[in-house]
Amino acid sequence: MSRERQHKHGAPVTMRDIAKEAAVSVATVSHVVNNKEGARIGEETRQRVHEAIDHLGYRTNALAKTLSVGSSRFIGLVADAIATTPFAGQIIHGAQDEAWKHGYVLLVANTEGNQAAENDAIAMMLEHQVKGILYSTWYHREIDVPESLHQTDTVLVDCFSTGSRLPAVVPNEQQGGKTATEELITAGHQRIAFINTTTPSPALTGRLAGYRSALEAAEIDFDESLVIPALPEQEGGYEATAAIIASGATAVFCHNDRVAMGLYDGLREQGLDVPKDMAVVGFDNQEVIAAHLRPPLSTVALPHYELGAAGIRVLLGLEPEQDDEMYLIECPAIRRQSV
Repeated sequence: MSRERQHKHGAPVTMRDIAKEAAVSVATVSHVVNNKEGARIGEETRQRVHEAIDHLGYRTNALAKTLSVGSSRFIGLVADAIATTPFAGQIIHGAQDEAWKHGYVLLVANTEGNQAAENDAIAMMLEHQVKGILYSTWYHREIDVPESLHQTDTVLVDCFSTGSRLPAVVPNEQQGGKTATEELITAGHQRIAFINTTTPSPALTGRLAGYRSALEAAEIDFDESLVIPALPEQEGGYEATAAIIASGATAVFCHNDRVAMGLYDGLREQGLDVPKDMAVVGFDNQEVIAAHLRPPLSTVALPHYELGAAGIRVLLGLEPEQDDEMYLIECPAIRRQSV
């Protein structure tokens, strides 16, 4: 059913009906409904029109208004897979809440990496004259921007494109790595290992830089032998256990929570206790893992909700401009019992 209230005979309420009810012209009703600047309409006449609108339940035609002003109250979000990943779906949640706060509705298209679906989704959003589009990926990486995104205001979320000049809202990987390492230093550890991913990514380089920065700030010498490469999965953490024990480390910063889960298993098999024999910090705050390990895992959160919310604010011009168009979102520490 149409959002417009209908007469008892089924016809929607029109401006002509309002004009008849208020005893004014259709043009006057149009000027009042659209708040036309410069229209010479007395306050008493405006009041009569508003009363008629309330009485008859008239609603403006949103699509017609969109066509007349050239934009709508919609914001698009095109994602490759975040709606089907348990923690990255918070990007949608954050964007939706922030859009609603500013009077916009979010149109979401989850493409699962299908190029044809992505092109169709962007085309549909452009046809609806969205205010702009957030383009997001489920993990932080560099992308090639679809050409059609240059037809409207676009903000990249959890991804970036060198040379595109599109603003990008991304997690501060270096700060996150530093924060994770500082948690262990503050607990009194000096020999801290880092299980890093083997997958080339901003997370690989950024978290390693943060680890080194924290050590330097604490005047702890960097020991390359304490950086242990592993697959960024549970198996990677499990397989790194022997190298961790042989290193003499008393604490470990793991590239992500899945790696930490595998390390837990490996340490347990060797009769070692977390945190008495080995302190462990993860990264991501994938709560289905981190909060339910025994002991619960201290970690650093990827700020997915805030990434989505900040993306909307950047799109609407509510964030201070950055010279390099890169908006870094802080990754906070989540303290549990593994340190």
